[in-house]
Amino acid sequence: MNATRLARWTAVTAGAAIFVGIAGAAVAEEQHGDEAVDVSVSIAQIDEPGVLAMSIAGTTTTLVENGSDALVRQFTGSLPTVTVTDTRDPGDIPAGVGWYVLGSSSAFAGDAGQPAIGADHLGWTPRLIDGGDAGLVTEGDPVQTVLDTTAPDPFGLVDQELFAMALDSAAIAAEGQWTATADLTLRTPAEVAPGSYSGTVTLSLFE
Repeated sequence: MNATRLARWTAVTAGAAIFVGIAGAAVAEEQHGDEAVDVSVSIAQIDEPGVLAMSIAGTTTTLVENGSDALVRQFTGSLPTVTVTDTRDPGDIPAGVGWYVLGSSSAFAGDAGQPAIGADHLGWTPRLIDGGDAGLVTEGDPVQTVLDTTAPDPFGLVDQELFAMALDSAAIAAEGQWTATADLTLRTPAEVAPGSYSGTVTLSLFE
């Protein structure tokens, strides 16, 4: 997957099972033999080149209010686990080439006509879960929100920001897989209109 959605948990699937019976007189059954069929399959080895790919363990996450004060309302959560997988032969990767994942956010739209909350109100702190043993995979720097006035560059996830990167793809390809997440923080003025809001964080893998 190349994109992950940041939104409320709203999908609820409901279903009902209906048992249909047929009433009638019981009839005795008589067995007249058994036959068996052996099933086999031959799975050939895949010889095509490996790939560099990204997957995300879910398409939704929820932010909950945490740490608000009289001036600012704050909502926190985290991204589903992001996995980068490299199945290529290290010898097929050019020397000095590295991969990196960038992320950005849309504005948060309200579900009842509330003014949207800009992407500059959403910040994150990327965090490695498993960066491998080589130490060549690192997470991006924290990005603060427009309401973090002490930040040197308060802008939130308006532009593509670094989530994680590998300095040398060939040197670590043998490790095969790395995982990371990001702690998310949405900060709004205390007078923000109440209601449900949703937005989208897009993650992109480059090399």
